[in-house]
Amino acid sequence: MEIKQQYLTGERALYNTHGATIIDSTFDDGESPLKESSDLKIYNSIFKWKYPLWYCNNVYVKNTSFIDEARAGIWYTNNITIEDSTIAVVKTFRRATNVTLLNTTLPTAEETFWSCKNITLKNVSSVGKYFLMNSENIKIDGFNHNGQYLLDGAKNVEIHNARIVTKDAFWNCENVVVYDSTIIGEYLGWNSKNVRFVNCTIDSLQGMCYMDGIVMENCKLLNTNLAFELSKVEATIDSNIDSVKNPIEGHIKAKGIGEIILDKDIIDPNKTKIEVD
Repeated sequence: MEIKQQYLTGERALYNTHGATIIDSTFDDGESPLKESSDLKIYNSIFKWKYPLWYCNNVYVKNTSFIDEARAGIWYTNNITIEDSTIAVVKTFRRATNVTLLNTTLPTAEETFWSCKNITLKNVSSVGKYFLMNSENIKIDGFNHNGQYLLDGAKNVEIHNARIVTKDAFWNCENVVVYDSTIIGEYLGWNSKNVRFVNCTIDSLQGMCYMDGIVMENCKLLNTNLAFELSKVEATIDSNIDSVKNPIEGHIKAKGIGEIILDKDIIDPNKTKIEVD
């Protein structure tokens, strides 16, 4: 079934539609237009109203815009790919599985990708707080993000080639690896487990604290002080560190360290080897 150049309004305008190709169409003034639908192909269309793709399966979207009131747009949906599109609304993905975004922009992505599984993002730009909260099995390549509290509570994350401006990012995470990326933000990584940064540049006030297993390989720490407090750490830093405070155990090697704070009544200094070139 092909639906082409239609202006669709009213609640559940195409409810329970299966096997349809939708082209050059606009959905407006009506909630849940494609709820409980499956096997959809959507091209060059516009969603302007709430909850457009809830409880859907097997959806491909290209050159399409989610704007105006199309918030909370894709919840409880399985197997969806969105390519070359704009998602300019909040709370778009919630409890969705097998989600792929390619060459897509999310300029108002607050509270987006909450409690989702199996996410692939490639060449994605996003702005907003609490992006990817409590989600798992995430692969990202080519990512530009601006917004606080990124990836809070996330698990099984792999990131390549990202530029992230944030605050309190990577908190409460588990099993995270980040390659060839720049991260600018305070209090990075607190309360997380098994986090690894490779060839990254990081600017972080009191970063990498309260972490159970933080590994840093060939990283630069710019404007980073009071780092590694009460963390288990293995770090090779290709720059100076402003200050290091009370690591629990491990090995830290850096070009230079401005100040090393080791409080013997809090930690055992002998459990951490600190080297300065």
